[in-house]
Amino acid sequence: MIQEHRELAVDPRFPRQTLVSVLVFCIVWEILSYLAPSLGIPAFAIPSFVRIGQSLLTITPIDVAVTLARVIGALIVSFVLGLALAMAMYSSRSLENYLRPMIRLFMAVPVVSWILFAVLWFRGVEFRIGFVLLAVCGPVFLIDSLDAMRGVPRDLRGMMRSFRPTTLQFFIKLMLPAIVPSIITSWKINLSLAIRVVTIAELVGAVTGIGHQLAVAQELFSVADVFAWTLVLVALLFLLEALVIRIESRLLRWRP
Repeated sequence: MIQEHRELAVDPRFPRQTLVSVLVFCIVWEILSYLAPSLGIPAFAIPSFVRIGQSLLTITPIDVAVTLARVIGALIVSFVLGLALAMAMYSSRSLENYLRPMIRLFMAVPVVSWILFAVLWFRGVEFRIGFVLLAVCGPVFLIDSLDAMRGVPRDLRGMMRSFRPTTLQFFIKLMLPAIVPSIITSWKINLSLAIRVVTIAELVGAVTGIGHQLAVAQELFSVADVFAWTLVLVALLFLLEALVIRIESRLLRWRP
């Protein structure tokens, strides 16, 4: 019955609609690439897909690997710190009252401001990028985890406390399993956020990574290279999201 429900829940038209949308976009783009000179638009501004394909062949795997490592490393650190602080704030109401306004304040700071702070405060490029990603993604993990803990039914919390568990047992046996759906959602949100943020951070001072290559392409007025590196970023995001979805399906296989 569960398998039948899942099959019915899948919309078979979605892949076809996606394919048609992408195909229409590609056709319009290709037409514009040929008509650009007659429209008074420089030919390099709208490169053909042949030119974009040539740029894709020149993609340097080391820059892709560096950006991917920065994103994954920063997200893991942000998740661990955010979850640990959320557990501490849940255990102490006074600590939450003091820290929650500051966390909200940090979340309101624009990414550009964090990048400027990192440039002014730190020398190491890797530390700058890690700091920016941590400042942007960490509060999301923290707030989502804390709110999910507050949302666990009071009856379950009371029943668990009746067994007199230690603090660690309370979180491992009840809280963490209960907030797994919220944690997965936070990872999905932070993945797309981190991909965008790391690109901007790499534009400032980095000599490796996709952001640096985008800066080089901008200096050379190579729209084809910008398009190619952007496609790589989108592909990375899709791959990481697919990985998270696969983990979600295994951890939450009990859901209908």
